[in-house]
Amino acid sequence: MGAFISMELKSSFFPDDVQYWSYLDIWLPNDASLTATNQATQAAEQVVRQVSEQYGRDHPGKDGKPRPILNSITSFVGGGGPRFWITVSPQQQQLNYAQAIIEVTDKADTPPLVGAMQTALSRQIPGARIDARQLQTNPVDMPVQVLLSGQEVVAATDEVRDIRTLRGLASQVETILRSSSLATRVRTDWDVESSSVKLEIDPDRANLAGVTNPDVANSSTAAMSGSTLTAFREGDKQIPVVARLRVGERSQLSDIQDLYVYSSAQAGVSVPLLEISSIKHTLETQRISRREHFRMISVAAFPVPGRLNSEALGPVLPALMEFQKTLPAGYKMQIGGEKAKQTQGFANLVVVMLVMVFGIYMALLVQFDNAIKPVLVFAAAPYGAVGALVSLFLMGVPFGFMAFLGIISLVGVIISHVIVLFDFIEEMHAKGEPLEVALRDAGIQRLRPVMITVGAPILALFPLALHGGPLWQPLCYAQIGGLAVATFITLLLVPVRYSIFVLDLKIVKWNPPSHNMPSLHVGQPTD
Repeated sequence: MGAFISMELKSSFFPDDVQYWSYLDIWLPNDASLTATNQATQAAEQVVRQVSEQYGRDHPGKDGKPRPILNSITSFVGGGGPRFWITVSPQQQQLNYAQAIIEVTDKADTPPLVGAMQTALSRQIPGARIDARQLQTNPVDMPVQVLLSGQEVVAATDEVRDIRTLRGLASQVETILRSSSLATRVRTDWDVESSSVKLEIDPDRANLAGVTNPDVANSSTAAMSGSTLTAFREGDKQIPVVARLRVGERSQLSDIQDLYVYSSAQAGVSVPLLEISSIKHTLETQRISRREHFRMISVAAFPVPGRLNSEALGPVLPALMEFQKTLPAGYKMQIGGEKAKQTQGFANLVVVMLVMVFGIYMALLVQFDNAIKPVLVFAAAPYGAVGALVSLFLMGVPFGFMAFLGIISLVGVIISHVIVLFDFIEEMHAKGEPLEVALRDAGIQRLRPVMITVGAPILALFPLALHGGPLWQPLCYAQIGGLAVATFITLLLVPVRYSIFVLDLKIVKWNPPSHNMPSLHVGQPTD
């Protein structure tokens, strides 16, 4: 039953934090200007206001009138704002990025409002990647993430080949992630390639014309981007004076074919650019990320609103494992995001649990002076874990770090209840009581202490489960269900198991002192 429940139970390492604030990550293509980013940010702000007003009309207050939902919205264009929450790391300054911080009047509105904003933003603002995100209790950059790393590059040709290979592999991973109906907004952190123009200079023709490579660079840059000639002072401000071609002469990349190159060595000498060079239009990757000196491309996705990260990744995980087997030599794939943190966090908790169980076993070994009785003490712990999983399943709470922590702490509580019974049984054994009488009296006389020690934490955990927020709900429900089931197991099955080990398996010895042996009295001798 525990295995069935664990397969059906949803998993989430840490839940999102429910606060008054949420935020938007607004990304434009790598070659976007600050003006385009600002326009997209203003459009996103307008969509947020419209969604908030509609949400207030759909969820009116107690008086039946629309509620004010949005308290404020603050945008930072060209980079992230200051750190306003400990789990949100600000982005570096970059022209194609903006961040909008949203504050609502009631923090209970944040989760449904974020989902509604994401749907509207994705539909109404094309050409921009906008992510509406809640604050997180345990931060991850991307909820669903696959990392692809390349090999060591020596030559320039190997560099281009490595980039192309990584992009090809990332495209296959994107196809796999898009096959999941619960995954959306699939993208890579390198973004799409940007069009660029390369000038391949013919050195022989350039020498004959009397121009050099710096002449070509300076002339083309001055014509397209502008060259600062001087500065105009107005009060305490200096305004740069820039010389460049008119807008109509530099609005397209094809206009670069009409440029002239001016020689710095020979005054008045100008040569058409096409006479000394060839122009090639190519696509280039403008953003490359690295980890441990190796190129790494991240393929990320988000779950659809209302779904967990594990639900978006789970259906495509077998396909990703099969894809990993087909990677070229020198390339490797890693599962990142929440899945990687969950795997590492659970592994650390398993180590803690094993150390705890070993320590408790050694203490019980010294207490009972027997290697088998501590095993009987631990026999009730798995039933408590099953009760915890059933409680999480019935309450619809995903299994995560806090639920695992609740089960670990539950083991110690369950063992303490079993020790209460064992201690009474051992006392009866020392007094010479029969096994049946000792087991029966242990269940009767230790019923009230066990029920008190179980009832007190269960009653205390209910308010925290109902009003403590999504962070504490898994821990509380795990302990409530585990304690309720383990109490029944402790009072019923522990005595039964003890009798089986004594009467049937003969592993535990029950040898009470005999009351029928003759006694010797010191006194006067008899005849």
